[in-house]
Amino acid sequence: MLDDLRKNASDNEFLDEIDEDFDYGYKLSSSSRAKTFLGMTPIQRLVIAVMILLMACVMGSFLLLVTEKVYFPFV
Repeated sequence: MLDDLRKNASDNEFLDEIDEDFDYGYKLSSSSRAKTFLGMTPIQRLVIAVMILLMACVMGSFLLLVTEKVYFPFV
């Protein structure tokens, strides 16, 4: 009886079965897939950032004109 327990304890098949069944939680990320933020490519993010910058500049200029902090010299 004890001999059987020793054989089972020294048998590596049991540990192999545990390793196969146990998921360590590691996920291999494929390097072929490009990293995206919000589903956009870097060029698309650049275009969005430039559009936001231009919109902020135009709205800021319009606000300065409306509040009469600046004015056109030819008017």
